[in-house]
Amino acid sequence: MAEKRRYSSALRSEQTELARRRILTAAGALFLDRGYLGTTLAAIATEAGVSVQTVYNVIGGKPAVLKAVYDVQLAGDDEPIPMVDRPIYQAIAKAPDARQCLALYASLARGIAERTTPLIRMARAQAATGDRDLAEYLETLDGELDFGARYMAGHLAGKYGLREGLDTGTAADILWSLNGSDLAHRLVNERGWGWDRYEQWMAATLADLLVGQDAGRLE
Repeated sequence: MAEKRRYSSALRSEQTELARRRILTAAGALFLDRGYLGTTLAAIATEAGVSVQTVYNVIGGKPAVLKAVYDVQLAGDDEPIPMVDRPIYQAIAKAPDARQCLALYASLARGIAERTTPLIRMARAQAATGDRDLAEYLETLDGELDFGARYMAGHLAGKYGLREGLDTGTAADILWSLNGSDLAHRLVNERGWGWDRYEQWMAATLADLLVGQDAGRLE
């Protein structure tokens, strides 16, 4: 009997995860096609082949679905691996010098921007209507970006040292300013740079601004 219960529990978990993936895939496509305001939970449920109640049970209301879609895009997959344990984050933490560290950081930023910029731009455009859900969503994203910038600035300062005269708070402001979807969109899509050029520019610019030409090397 215990074995049967374990099997039933495992089956339910597998079905729930499958439903979650289908919901997020459907929601991501609909948000980009119709916008957040033009997408209903009913439409998401229909596209995913589940009931509206299942959407509520598995993820939550529409704001929760939007954030879940973003989180999957942020990570680049739907694997339950903490971000800090992923190889790119480990490589950033162990980089032999600040310029290599920032080159890896630029690669990470490029990947995130490629995946999330369309969704964020949609949200910013529609937030102008005064929608509270979108305003809160964007505030959360800005808070996460600020946290990441401050963490990275502290890591650079503590492990390699910053450019002379630069404090950690200002370094965080620079990281926060340059690592944003708006700048990525302007350079890549409006100026036609392409993602490779954007990544190279990001790495070189951050290194010059934060550690200078000759600093940032471990002894």
